[in-house]
Amino acid sequence: MSPASIKLRRMACAMGAAFAMSAFAGEGLAEPVLVTSPSPLPLDHNLPRVFMGGSIDMGGAPDWQAAMTRALSDMDVVILNPRRPDWNPAWKPEASEPEFRRQVEWELAALEASDVIVMYFAPSTQSPISLLEMGLHARGGKLIVLAPDGFWRKGNVDITAEAYGVRQVRTMEELTLAVREALAEAATKGRFAR
Repeated sequence: MSPASIKLRRMACAMGAAFAMSAFAGEGLAEPVLVTSPSPLPLDHNLPRVFMGGSIDMGGAPDWQAAMTRALSDMDVVILNPRRPDWNPAWKPEASEPEFRRQVEWELAALEASDVIVMYFAPSTQSPISLLEMGLHARGGKLIVLAPDGFWRKGNVDITAEAYGVRQVRTMEELTLAVREALAEAATKGRFAR
């Protein structure tokens, strides 16, 4: 596909997403459902789901998930947030550690259940699990990635995204817009119709 075709396709998607967002928001009644690990995932799948993957680094990374949740506060979506407020760094990262296992299994299930997967790789973090998750889902067509300058493996992220057609953005503002567009597009696919 030529760069002009890609640009035209993105513009058409953005226009369709803007239209869908206005219809999607209904009469101002839209409100996200927030599911934070380790809470059970909803059994029904009647709303688009977004997984907030990326830098957490045991709580050392900025809480960008909270900012993204606020930015989606007018949308009727399910937000799956792996950043758990009760995380205990004393839990051993071993399969035999019950709470560690619970967290990893929750994340794997939430990633599979998502319609959109966000990966934000914060500068000055390493985020090895997010890199693993990006690799697992690079071919799935659900990823939107932001890896700003300063992320230690930005080159790996950029090359992998290019190789597998993963959508990349350059700023948090672009990330927010891309996530909103992708969720609105997911809402128009039919299975989420009310």
